[in-house]
Amino acid sequence: MLAIKFTMLVSVAGVFVLCLAVAESKQYPNGSGVGKTTRYWDCCKTSCAWSANTGAVSAPARSCAADGKKTIDANTQSGCNGGNAYVCNDQRPFVKNGQAYAFAAANVNGLPMTSMCCACYKLTFTNTAVANKNLIVQVINTGSDLASNQFDLQIPGSGFGIFTAGCPKQWPTTPAVNWGAQNGGVDKRSKCSGLPKDLVKGCQFRFDWFKNADNPAVKFERVRCPKPLTNKSGCKRNDD
Repeated sequence: MLAIKFTMLVSVAGVFVLCLAVAESKQYPNGSGVGKTTRYWDCCKTSCAWSANTGAVSAPARSCAADGKKTIDANTQSGCNGGNAYVCNDQRPFVKNGQAYAFAAANVNGLPMTSMCCACYKLTFTNTAVANKNLIVQVINTGSDLASNQFDLQIPGSGFGIFTAGCPKQWPTTPAVNWGAQNGGVDKRSKCSGLPKDLVKGCQFRFDWFKNADNPAVKFERVRCPKPLTNKSGCKRNDD
């Protein structure tokens, strides 16, 4: 628990007394623990882009039209289920002012979706080539296939996982985009250039900042969401 302590002198019946005050950082129930990370990019509209799933937030997370740029109405069905809404291109990992950020699907400490949607977590990696590096993520998706305390990082070119229909529908290019293996995605940085151009930098993040780490373990703690993430998602929790 982070605390900032300061002192002051006050007069009580003519005698100066030393007083101690403590300002504590905001604490979140079930907001910390240890877990693991995986990675994916399936192009589907995220769970937290549906109003019914989000709980008390400023707005559902953004979803986008097929261009990955234009924000689409929150009631639009996912492209993975026959609709026209997809994950937005800018909901990919990035580095700003030396801090790395990303979006993720997650299952945190058994919390319901309404408590996880749009919450942010600081992940500190504990093994592999990224040990001791940290990444701040905002949860904008969930997943029935996620284990407890698992953060599935949204990184383009990292594999579709269980939803294989979304990206080919969103990006019906000829020749077809080389998305790599269903689980794992592309296996070389050079293959990132085969993705849609707005996703290339997000794919390269995996090989550059993330050092192509294979599902590293983490310590995590919930933190107040920073603007570089909420500006892209359009979603902020009321309890932040």
